Amino acid sequence: MRISSLSSKTVLAIAGPVLTLYLWLFLHAESQLAVGVLLVLAAAATLAGRRVGAIAAIEQASAQRPGVAALWALGGTLALIVAFFDTHFALLMLCTVLLYTTACLGLTLQFGFSGVANFAGAAFFGIGSYATAVLATHTGLPQWLIIVISGLLSALVGSLLITPVLRTRGHYAALVTIAFGILFRTFIEVNDVLGGPQGMQVPGMSTFGYAWNDGFSVFGVEASFYVSYALLSLGICAGVFALVKSLERSWVGLAMDVVRTDETAAATFGLHIARWKVVAFMLGNFFAGIAGSVYGMVTGFVAPNNFTFADSLLMLSIVILGGLGNAVGLIPAAIIVLVLPEKLQFIQEYRFLFYAALVIAILLFRPDGLLPRRTRLFFGARAPQGESQ
Repeated sequence: MRISSLSSKTVLAIAGPVLTLYLWLFLHAESQLAVGVLLVLAAAATLAGRRVGAIAAIEQASAQRPGVAALWALGGTLALIVAFFDTHFALLMLCTVLLYTTACLGLTLQFGFSGVANFAGAAFFGIGSYATAVLATHTGLPQWLIIVISGLLSALVGSLLITPVLRTRGHYAALVTIAFGILFRTFIEVNDVLGGPQGMQVPGMSTFGYAWNDGFSVFGVEASFYVSYALLSLGICAGVFALVKSLERSWVGLAMDVVRTDETAAATFGLHIARWKVVAFMLGNFFAGIAGSVYGMVTGFVAPNNFTFADSLLMLSIVILGGLGNAVGLIPAAIIVLVLPEKLQFIQEYRFLFYAALVIAILLFRPDGLLPRRTRLFFGARAPQGESQ
Protein backbone atom coordinates (compact mmCIF):
# COMPACT_ATOMS: atom_id res chain seq x y z
CA MET A 1 0.00 0.00 0.00
CA ARG A 2 1.37 3.40 -0.98
CA ILE A 3 1.64 6.08 1.69
CA SER A 4 -0.11 8.64 -0.48
CA SER A 5 -3.19 6.41 -0.63
CA LEU A 6 -3.66 6.42 3.14
CA SER A 7 -6.12 8.80 4.74
CA SER A 8 -4.95 11.69 6.89
CA LYS A 9 -6.28 10.10 10.06
CA THR A 10 -4.48 6.85 9.29
CA VAL A 11 -1.18 8.64 8.64
CA LEU A 12 -1.48 10.52 11.94
CA ALA A 13 -2.52 7.34 13.75
CA ILE A 14 0.75 5.74 12.59
CA ALA A 15 3.03 8.77 13.02
CA GLY A 16 1.77 9.72 16.49
CA PRO A 17 2.69 6.50 18.34
CA VAL A 18 5.94 6.12 16.39
CA LEU A 19 7.15 9.61 17.31
CA THR A 20 6.05 9.12 20.93
CA LEU A 21 7.95 5.84 21.10
CA TYR A 22 11.08 7.45 19.67
CA LEU A 23 10.92 10.30 22.20
CA TRP A 24 10.51 7.78 25.00
CA LEU A 25 13.58 5.88 23.80
CA PHE A 26 15.59 9.09 23.42
CA LEU A 27 14.69 10.44 26.88
CA HIS A 28 15.28 7.01 28.38
CA ALA A 29 18.69 6.54 26.72
CA GLU A 30 21.63 7.06 29.06
CA SER A 31 24.62 5.38 27.44
CA GLN A 32 26.71 6.97 24.72
CA LEU A 33 26.01 4.11 22.35
CA ALA A 34 22.23 4.33 22.78
CA VAL A 35 22.14 8.09 22.15
CA GLY A 36 24.39 7.74 19.09
CA VAL A 37 22.32 4.92 17.62
CA LEU A 38 19.10 6.87 18.10
CA LEU A 39 20.55 9.96 16.40
CA VAL A 40 21.73 7.89 13.44
CA LEU A 41 18.34 6.19 13.30
CA ALA A 42 16.58 9.57 13.24
CA ALA A 43 18.81 10.82 10.40
CA ALA A 44 18.30 7.63 8.39
CA ALA A 45 14.54 7.63 8.98
CA THR A 46 14.32 11.26 7.88
CA LEU A 47 16.22 10.62 4.64
CA ALA A 48 14.24 7.46 3.89
CA GLY A 49 10.96 9.19 4.77
CA ARG A 50 11.65 11.96 2.29
CA ARG A 51 12.45 9.48 -0.46
CA VAL A 52 9.26 7.47 -0.04
CA GLY A 53 7.10 10.52 0.66
CA ALA A 54 6.35 9.69 4.30
CA ILE A 55 7.48 13.11 5.62
CA ALA A 56 5.37 14.94 3.05
CA ALA A 57 2.39 12.72 3.88
CA ILE A 58 2.69 13.54 7.60
CA GLU A 59 2.97 17.27 6.90
CA GLN A 60 -0.04 17.16 4.58
CA ALA A 61 -2.08 15.11 7.05
CA SER A 62 -1.25 17.54 9.88
CA ALA A 63 -2.30 20.46 7.71
CA GLN A 64 -5.57 18.81 6.69
CA ARG A 65 -6.41 17.55 10.19
CA PRO A 66 -4.86 20.05 12.65
CA GLY A 67 -7.29 19.07 15.40
CA VAL A 68 -6.46 15.37 15.10
CA ALA A 69 -2.73 16.15 15.00
CA ALA A 70 -3.07 18.29 18.14
CA LEU A 71 -4.90 15.47 19.94
CA TRP A 72 -2.15 12.99 19.03
CA ALA A 73 0.50 15.45 20.28
CA LEU A 74 -1.43 15.96 23.51
CA GLY A 75 -1.95 12.22 23.98
CA GLY A 76 1.70 11.49 23.21
CA THR A 77 2.88 14.01 25.79
CA LEU A 78 0.52 12.57 28.41
CA ALA A 79 1.85 9.10 27.60
CA LEU A 80 5.44 10.31 28.14
CA ILE A 81 4.50 11.87 31.48
CA VAL A 82 2.93 8.60 32.58
CA ALA A 83 5.89 6.57 31.31
CA PHE A 84 8.38 8.71 33.26
CA PHE A 85 6.20 9.15 36.35
CA ASP A 86 9.12 8.37 38.69
CA THR A 87 12.02 9.83 36.66
CA HIS A 88 12.89 13.35 37.81
CA PHE A 89 15.25 14.30 34.97
CA ALA A 90 12.98 13.24 32.11
CA LEU A 91 9.99 15.04 33.62
CA LEU A 92 12.08 18.16 34.22
CA MET A 93 13.11 18.14 30.56
CA LEU A 94 9.47 17.77 29.50
CA CYS A 95 8.50 20.72 31.71
CA THR A 96 11.33 22.80 30.25
CA VAL A 97 10.35 21.99 26.65
CA LEU A 98 6.67 22.79 27.30
CA LEU A 99 7.38 26.08 29.12
CA TYR A 100 9.95 27.28 26.59
CA THR A 101 7.48 26.41 23.84
CA THR A 102 4.89 28.57 25.61
CA ALA A 103 7.31 31.49 25.79
CA CYS A 104 8.27 30.99 22.13
CA LEU A 105 4.58 31.08 21.18
CA GLY A 106 4.66 34.64 22.45
CA LEU A 107 7.73 35.37 20.31
CA THR A 108 5.95 33.81 17.33
CA LEU A 109 3.06 36.19 17.88
CA GLN A 110 5.52 39.09 17.87
CA PHE A 111 8.02 38.06 15.19
CA GLY A 112 6.02 35.74 12.96
CA PHE A 113 2.65 37.49 13.01
CA SER A 114 3.21 41.23 13.42
CA GLY A 115 6.93 41.60 12.66
CA VAL A 116 7.87 43.16 16.02
CA ALA A 117 11.50 42.48 16.92
CA ASN A 118 12.05 41.16 20.44
CA PHE A 119 15.53 39.99 21.42
CA ALA A 120 14.70 40.10 25.13
CA GLY A 121 12.49 37.03 25.44
CA ALA A 122 14.53 35.69 28.36
CA ALA A 123 14.10 39.02 30.20
CA PHE A 124 10.29 38.80 30.10
CA PHE A 125 10.57 35.12 31.00
CA GLY A 126 12.66 36.21 33.98
CA ILE A 127 10.22 38.93 35.01
CA GLY A 128 7.59 36.23 35.42
CA SER A 129 9.95 34.07 37.49
CA TYR A 130 11.08 36.89 39.79
CA ALA A 131 7.54 38.23 40.20
CA THR A 132 6.44 34.76 41.30
CA ALA A 133 9.34 34.49 43.74
CA VAL A 134 8.46 37.82 45.37
CA LEU A 135 4.68 37.36 45.41
CA ALA A 136 4.79 33.76 46.64
CA THR A 137 7.26 34.67 49.40
CA HIS A 138 5.72 37.89 50.71
CA THR A 139 2.00 37.51 49.96
CA GLY A 140 -0.66 34.96 50.66
CA LEU A 141 -2.14 35.05 47.19
CA PRO A 142 -3.19 31.76 45.56
CA GLN A 143 -0.52 30.43 43.21
CA TRP A 144 -2.82 30.33 40.19
CA LEU A 145 -3.47 34.05 40.70
CA ILE A 146 0.26 34.69 41.11
CA ILE A 147 0.89 33.04 37.73
CA VAL A 148 -1.61 35.38 36.07
CA ILE A 149 -0.25 38.46 37.87
CA SER A 150 3.31 37.53 36.85
CA GLY A 151 2.22 37.39 33.22
CA LEU A 152 0.47 40.76 33.57
CA LEU A 153 3.61 42.30 35.10
CA SER A 154 5.65 41.07 32.14
CA ALA A 155 3.13 42.64 29.78
CA LEU A 156 3.15 45.86 31.84
CA VAL A 157 6.93 46.16 31.70
CA GLY A 158 6.69 45.44 27.98
CA SER A 159 4.28 48.36 27.60
CA LEU A 160 7.03 50.67 28.87
CA LEU A 161 9.38 49.33 26.19
CA ILE A 162 6.91 49.45 23.30
CA THR A 163 7.28 53.21 22.70
CA PRO A 164 10.98 53.13 21.71
CA VAL A 165 10.34 49.90 19.78
CA LEU A 166 7.60 51.55 17.72
CA ARG A 167 9.75 54.62 17.04
CA THR A 168 12.52 52.53 15.52
CA ARG A 169 12.71 50.05 12.66
CA GLY A 170 14.66 46.92 11.79
CA HIS A 171 18.05 46.56 13.45
CA TYR A 172 17.48 49.59 15.65
CA ALA A 173 14.33 48.08 17.16
CA ALA A 174 16.27 44.89 17.81
CA LEU A 175 19.00 46.90 19.57
CA VAL A 176 16.39 48.46 21.86
CA THR A 177 15.22 45.04 23.06
CA ILE A 178 18.81 43.78 23.36
CA ALA A 179 19.64 46.77 25.55
CA PHE A 180 16.57 46.08 27.69
CA GLY A 181 17.60 42.45 28.17
CA ILE A 182 21.07 43.49 29.33
CA LEU A 183 19.56 46.19 31.58
CA PHE A 184 17.19 43.66 33.18
CA ARG A 185 20.00 41.22 33.99
CA THR A 186 22.14 44.01 35.43
CA PHE A 187 19.24 45.32 37.53
CA ILE A 188 18.48 41.99 39.19
CA GLU A 189 22.19 41.24 39.63
CA VAL A 190 22.88 44.40 41.66
CA ASN A 191 19.55 44.44 43.49
CA ASP A 192 20.02 42.88 46.93
CA VAL A 193 16.26 42.85 47.53
CA LEU A 194 15.96 40.34 44.68
CA GLY A 195 18.86 38.24 45.96
CA GLY A 196 21.57 39.87 43.86
CA PRO A 197 23.83 37.49 41.92
CA GLN A 198 22.91 34.62 44.28
CA GLY A 199 19.25 34.70 43.19
CA MET A 200 16.11 33.82 45.12
CA GLN A 201 14.25 30.72 46.16
CA VAL A 202 10.80 30.23 44.68
CA PRO A 203 8.17 28.52 46.86
CA GLY A 204 6.58 25.51 45.22
CA MET A 205 3.00 25.29 44.03
CA SER A 206 0.35 24.62 46.65
CA THR A 207 -3.36 24.07 46.06
CA PHE A 208 -6.07 23.21 48.59
CA GLY A 209 -3.44 22.52 51.23
CA TYR A 210 -1.48 20.11 49.02
CA ALA A 211 2.17 21.03 48.44
CA TRP A 212 3.18 19.90 44.97
CA ASN A 213 6.85 19.57 45.93
CA ASP A 214 5.99 16.80 48.39
CA GLY A 215 5.12 14.40 45.58
CA PHE A 216 2.39 11.77 45.78
CA SER A 217 1.83 8.05 45.46
CA VAL A 218 -0.58 6.04 43.32
CA PHE A 219 -1.54 2.57 44.57
CA GLY A 220 1.47 2.63 46.85
CA VAL A 221 3.91 3.60 44.08
CA GLU A 222 5.81 6.85 44.62
CA ALA A 223 5.58 9.33 41.74
CA SER A 224 7.89 12.26 41.10
CA PHE A 225 6.64 15.66 42.21
CA TYR A 226 7.48 16.84 38.68
CA VAL A 227 4.42 14.96 37.40
CA SER A 228 2.10 17.68 38.73
CA TYR A 229 4.24 20.42 37.20
CA ALA A 230 4.45 18.55 33.88
CA LEU A 231 0.66 18.33 33.71
CA LEU A 232 0.36 22.04 34.58
CA SER A 233 2.98 22.96 31.96
CA LEU A 234 1.16 20.84 29.37
CA GLY A 235 -2.17 22.48 30.18
CA ILE A 236 -0.72 26.00 29.89
CA CYS A 237 1.16 25.19 26.68
CA ALA A 238 -1.92 23.59 25.10
CA GLY A 239 -4.12 26.55 26.10
CA VAL A 240 -1.70 29.15 24.75
CA PHE A 241 -1.18 27.10 21.56
CA ALA A 242 -4.96 26.91 20.96
CA LEU A 243 -5.29 30.67 21.54
CA VAL A 244 -2.43 31.53 19.17
CA LYS A 245 -3.84 29.28 16.42
CA SER A 246 -7.29 30.81 16.90
CA LEU A 247 -5.80 34.30 16.57
CA GLU A 248 -3.93 33.22 13.44
CA ARG A 249 -7.12 32.03 11.76
CA SER A 250 -9.11 35.12 12.80
CA TRP A 251 -9.26 38.63 11.40
CA VAL A 252 -6.78 39.61 14.13
CA GLY A 253 -4.16 37.32 12.62
CA LEU A 254 -4.97 38.65 9.16
CA ALA A 255 -4.48 42.24 10.32
CA MET A 256 -1.14 41.34 11.94
CA ASP A 257 -0.02 39.59 8.75
CA VAL A 258 -0.77 42.70 6.71
CA VAL A 259 1.11 44.91 9.16
CA ARG A 260 4.12 42.59 9.04
CA THR A 261 4.11 42.23 5.26
CA ASP A 262 3.67 45.89 4.24
CA GLU A 263 3.05 48.70 6.73
CA THR A 264 2.36 51.21 3.97
CA ALA A 265 -0.35 49.03 2.45
CA ALA A 266 -1.77 48.33 5.91
CA ALA A 267 -2.04 52.06 6.65
CA THR A 268 -3.61 52.66 3.24
CA PHE A 269 -6.37 50.18 4.04
CA GLY A 270 -7.04 51.83 7.39
CA LEU A 271 -5.24 49.44 9.74
CA HIS A 272 -3.81 51.01 12.89
CA ILE A 273 -0.23 49.75 12.71
CA ALA A 274 0.83 50.81 16.20
CA ARG A 275 -2.26 49.24 17.79
CA TRP A 276 -1.61 45.77 16.37
CA LYS A 277 2.07 45.89 17.24
CA VAL A 278 1.23 46.86 20.82
CA VAL A 279 -1.29 44.02 21.07
CA ALA A 280 1.20 41.47 19.73
CA PHE A 281 4.06 42.74 21.90
CA MET A 282 2.10 42.82 25.16
CA LEU A 283 0.28 39.53 24.56
CA GLY A 284 3.53 37.79 23.63
CA ASN A 285 5.21 39.09 26.79
CA PHE A 286 2.22 37.93 28.84
CA PHE A 287 2.71 34.39 27.54
CA ALA A 288 6.45 34.57 28.34
CA GLY A 289 5.62 35.84 31.83
CA ILE A 290 3.26 33.01 32.75
CA ALA A 291 5.74 30.47 31.35
CA GLY A 292 8.52 32.03 33.42
CA SER A 293 6.29 32.00 36.50
CA VAL A 294 5.71 28.25 36.31
CA TYR A 295 9.35 27.65 35.38
CA GLY A 296 10.43 29.39 38.59
CA MET A 297 8.19 27.05 40.61
CA VAL A 298 9.49 24.02 38.76
CA THR A 299 13.15 24.81 39.37
CA GLY A 300 12.56 26.27 42.85
CA PHE A 301 15.26 28.88 42.31
CA VAL A 302 15.89 31.87 40.06
CA ALA A 303 19.16 33.73 39.43
CA PRO A 304 20.39 36.37 36.95
CA ASN A 305 22.44 33.77 35.05
CA ASN A 306 19.21 32.03 34.03
CA PHE A 307 18.01 35.00 31.97
CA THR A 308 20.94 36.19 29.90
CA PHE A 309 21.09 37.40 26.31
CA ALA A 310 22.27 33.90 25.36
CA ASP A 311 18.97 32.52 26.67
CA SER A 312 17.08 35.04 24.53
CA LEU A 313 19.03 33.82 21.50
CA LEU A 314 18.13 30.27 22.49
CA MET A 315 14.44 31.16 22.32
CA LEU A 316 14.93 32.91 18.99
CA SER A 317 16.71 29.86 17.58
CA ILE A 318 13.67 27.75 18.53
CA VAL A 319 11.33 30.18 16.73
CA ILE A 320 13.46 30.35 13.58
CA LEU A 321 14.40 26.66 13.49
CA GLY A 322 10.78 25.58 13.87
CA GLY A 323 9.63 27.82 11.03
CA LEU A 324 9.02 31.54 11.56
CA GLY A 325 5.32 32.14 12.18
CA ASN A 326 4.38 28.45 12.47
CA ALA A 327 3.43 27.53 16.03
CA VAL A 328 3.51 23.79 15.26
CA GLY A 329 7.22 23.84 14.42
CA LEU A 330 8.14 25.15 17.87
CA ILE A 331 7.64 21.74 19.47
CA PRO A 332 10.26 19.72 17.49
CA ALA A 333 12.59 22.74 17.49
CA ALA A 334 12.39 23.04 21.29
CA ILE A 335 13.17 19.33 21.65
CA ILE A 336 16.25 19.68 19.42
CA VAL A 337 17.51 22.87 21.08
CA LEU A 338 16.84 21.92 24.72
CA VAL A 339 17.02 18.13 24.97
CA LEU A 340 19.76 17.27 22.49
CA PRO A 341 22.60 19.17 24.26
CA GLU A 342 21.68 17.45 27.54
CA LYS A 343 21.88 14.02 25.92
CA LEU A 344 25.27 14.84 24.40
CA GLN A 345 27.00 15.63 27.68
CA PHE A 346 29.26 12.60 27.26
CA ILE A 347 31.22 14.52 24.63
CA GLN A 348 31.57 17.42 27.11
CA GLU A 349 31.96 20.87 25.54
CA TYR A 350 32.10 19.39 22.04
CA ARG A 351 28.35 18.80 22.33
CA PHE A 352 27.72 22.50 21.66
CA LEU A 353 29.87 22.28 18.51
CA PHE A 354 27.89 19.24 17.34
CA TYR A 355 24.59 20.89 18.23
CA ALA A 356 25.51 24.11 16.38
CA ALA A 357 26.61 22.14 13.31
CA LEU A 358 23.31 20.23 13.35
CA VAL A 359 21.25 23.43 13.52
CA ILE A 360 23.28 24.96 10.66
CA ALA A 361 22.80 21.81 8.58
CA ILE A 362 19.04 21.85 9.18
CA LEU A 363 18.78 25.50 8.14
CA LEU A 364 20.90 24.84 5.05
CA PHE A 365 18.57 22.11 3.82
CA ARG A 366 15.43 23.68 5.32
CA PRO A 367 16.06 27.46 5.14
CA ASP A 368 12.47 28.20 6.14
CA GLY A 369 12.68 25.99 9.22
CA LEU A 370 11.53 22.47 10.03
CA LEU A 371 7.87 23.29 9.33
CA PRO A 372 7.60 26.41 7.13
CA ARG A 373 4.45 28.47 7.42
CA ARG A 374 2.15 28.04 4.46
CA THR A 375 0.63 30.83 2.42
CA ARG A 376 -2.82 32.00 3.46
CA LEU A 377 -5.43 31.31 0.76
CA PHE A 378 -8.50 33.51 0.37
CA PHE A 379 -10.14 32.22 -2.80
CA GLY A 380 -10.60 28.83 -4.40
CA ALA A 381 -9.54 25.81 -2.34
CA ARG A 382 -9.92 26.12 1.38
CA ALA A 383 -6.61 26.67 3.14
CA PRO A 384 -5.63 24.01 5.64
CA GLN A 385 -6.45 25.25 9.09
CA GLY A 386 -3.51 26.10 11.27
CA GLU A 387 -1.07 26.34 8.35
CA SER A 388 -2.16 29.66 6.90
CA GLN A 389 -0.24 32.87 6.68
